[in-house]
Amino acid sequence: GGVGKTTIAKTAYNQNFDKFDGSSFLANVREASEQPNGLVRLQRQLLSDILKKKVEKVHNVDEGVIKIKNAVSCKRVLLVLDDVDDLDQLNAVMGMRQWFYPGSKIIITTRHERLLKAHEVCGMYKVQELDDKESLQLFSWHAFGQDHPIEGYVELSERVLQHCGGIPLALQVLGSSMSGRKVDVWESAIKKLEAIPDSQILKKLKVSYDSLDDDHDKNLLLDIVCFFIGKDKDYVVRILDECDFFTIVGIQNLIDLCLLMIGEENKMKMHDRLS
Repeated sequence: GGVGKTTIAKTAYNQNFDKFDGSSFLANVREASEQPNGLVRLQRQLLSDILKKKVEKVHNVDEGVIKIKNAVSCKRVLLVLDDVDDLDQLNAVMGMRQWFYPGSKIIITTRHERLLKAHEVCGMYKVQELDDKESLQLFSWHAFGQDHPIEGYVELSERVLQHCGGIPLALQVLGSSMSGRKVDVWESAIKKLEAIPDSQILKKLKVSYDSLDDDHDKNLLLDIVCFFIGKDKDYVVRILDECDFFTIVGIQNLIDLCLLMIGEENKMKMHDRLS
């Protein structure tokens, strides 16, 4: 995770959806399917997207499968299923490949190659980590606002990169957490990184949490993670403002550090590799 599968899929979708008769991008399928009635809700979204009208009357998965079969059999569609981790998810939202009208395209992102083999996909693309040059550029954009380190930070940046493994998420999170920091803070953070085995990337990303200067922001993040992931942002602000959090400013700080995201329908979420 964290290598950019979703970003690539989203880019491919945005560049091509208007070439099809219908299209749907189902984000975070794994997470969405774990919610109450999750698979049916995904089916409703898919049908609403493809038919370009609100579809509410799907009462169970089997009914949804039949409606999806009818919808995709008569028009060319582009379908993206993001972060699939179970065969039931594929069966519920795309059924059998032969149902789809000729010329339709299906893109699936997953960490589980076996799922793709089980559905006999036409081709697989394994996203590679970034090389040293690409890693430095991405890290620099988040740490310095440009594609290369500023004077006095070249060696420090290269030392951080040694612990990111070319993973875009790690480069993005650590770069954001180092932005605007003095050399001694960088040195301290790098020592923490060096004490963590390279395989434990999540512990390395915790360095970004530790870098938060404001205890309010730390406590805000912990409260959101424990109680408010998946909740509406405005609702969270109303509740936590009553607890003397500077919630709006704090949430923006956490977003800037790539520790928090606002998903579809204004829902609070963390990146799937941090949650």
